[in-house]
Amino acid sequence: MGTSGMELKKLATFITGLLECMCFAGVVFGWASLVFVLKTDGYFSNLCFTLNVTDSSNSTGQEDCGDQDEAFSIVFTIAAFMNNFMTLPNGYIFDRFGTTYTRLIAIFIYTGGTLMIAFSSPEFAVLLYPALSLLSIGGILFLITNIQIGNLYGSRRSTVITLYNGAFDSSSSIFLLVKILHEYGVTLKSMFLFFSGCSILHILRTFFLLPKSHIPFPVPKDYSYGVTCGKSSSFTLINRDEGQQQKPNSSPVGEEEEENTEEQNSMSINQKDPEESGRSLLNKETDVLKLQSKAKEEPVESFKSCVFSSLFLWQIAWLSIMQLRHYLYIGTLNPFLNHLAHNDSKKVSTFTNAFAFTQLCGVLCAPWNGIILDRHKHKKKKDKESQEKDTLADVHATILSLAITVTQCVLFSLCAAIPVLEIQYASFILQVINRSFLYGGNAAFLSIAFPPCHFGKLYGVVMSLSAIVSLLQYPCLALIKGPLKEDPLYVNIALIIFMMLSYGHPINVYLYCRKQRNSGRNAGRSSPHANMLHNQEKGSEVGDSTV
Repeated sequence: MGTSGMELKKLATFITGLLECMCFAGVVFGWASLVFVLKTDGYFSNLCFTLNVTDSSNSTGQEDCGDQDEAFSIVFTIAAFMNNFMTLPNGYIFDRFGTTYTRLIAIFIYTGGTLMIAFSSPEFAVLLYPALSLLSIGGILFLITNIQIGNLYGSRRSTVITLYNGAFDSSSSIFLLVKILHEYGVTLKSMFLFFSGCSILHILRTFFLLPKSHIPFPVPKDYSYGVTCGKSSSFTLINRDEGQQQKPNSSPVGEEEEENTEEQNSMSINQKDPEESGRSLLNKETDVLKLQSKAKEEPVESFKSCVFSSLFLWQIAWLSIMQLRHYLYIGTLNPFLNHLAHNDSKKVSTFTNAFAFTQLCGVLCAPWNGIILDRHKHKKKKDKESQEKDTLADVHATILSLAITVTQCVLFSLCAAIPVLEIQYASFILQVINRSFLYGGNAAFLSIAFPPCHFGKLYGVVMSLSAIVSLLQYPCLALIKGPLKEDPLYVNIALIIFMMLSYGHPINVYLYCRKQRNSGRNAGRSSPHANMLHNQEKGSEVGDSTV
């Protein structure tokens, strides 16, 4: 494939990945819109009962659906937990088996979830429990396999990663479309059968626009992926973990093309002058030996040292605290709006639509965070003495992003704590901005601060542990419904105080970077991550001297 053809393919990969994340990956977080539809269709309506009120000041026959709201909240709590907790095994599958197998699993799981909702009914409302969980698991797998597309864009990698996470957030507005179509008479079954039919598009994209294994970073010259119809250039990579050569061409078709190309190259060499062909073969062997030598001099930081580093532990705390705030808000939004609107269904519908509409802006807000993260990546290394500082520049660039994200979440929580219906418009806006920064920043930080070969596992560990913390939303719901009598004010205040701990993460990153700059290379070896950075600089110096 020529250069122009490869650029078109890269653009198609980027656009289709963005659409996939925006239309499918995070739809489960549009729960506030879907639960409105489910209530209209009578799901869990058997849990509602009529209060016989004898007081003349109150209307008789008032319906109490508190148990119905609790059942819906449990459905979302389980789905949100599975969305994060299952990223640990999902990340391992992605790192171990590559993109194609992971996406085939994701498509199977996601289609199963859509079919369950399509064939559910008020009599079989229990199907919502596994269905929403399958949607969340399949959706996060779509996101994981698409994040690597950022590797194709070099210095703009963080911007692309955050953009994809913003698209993931915006996909929650898809259930707003479901709600609107439902109001126009389109049945829930027909809409989710359409979602199931879209699996064909996912399969085609898996084989034609994505690699079989992973997209490397940095991307080598003449890199190609996916099933192609013509002959393309090929190359060989060194697997640093195993010290073996592996071919990045993703499909059997690509492997056959590579073998044909090698045969043609060998025939052309034999037709040339013997002395010239000998020099060519010698240069090839020398290049391979240099790559192998460089791979040995640049050991990859172990997965264990990454997990137990202060950067990673603070990242878990930073994500878990703010994610709990978001999950609790989304899971209780419908009863919260009912409480503020005094059960006026028209007002609740209007504010639900407004909330879902603001979710569309997630894909627009996320690149702001990526621009902040990428701002140091165009700096050139002027001399060898500044190379280690420039290596830490990407990690240092995350400090502002981390601090801004915490500040946004505090402001969002303050607005959500004010029991005034109109102020919730501000809560909706701050929520979508903060959510875009939160998940985009999480993925970008892990890709910047740790080796790419561990990204899937580290992403899975972070999301799984944060999922355990997110289970605290259930006792919070019980506290609001019971002792607090549907008033979440004190829970919101407690969350704001708890959220202030998240400022510890940007402070820790700042202290870490300052320590590495002041201590120098020798002192920096005491930290596992700094040792990796030092070895990378040493490897680059050795490569320069060899040349």
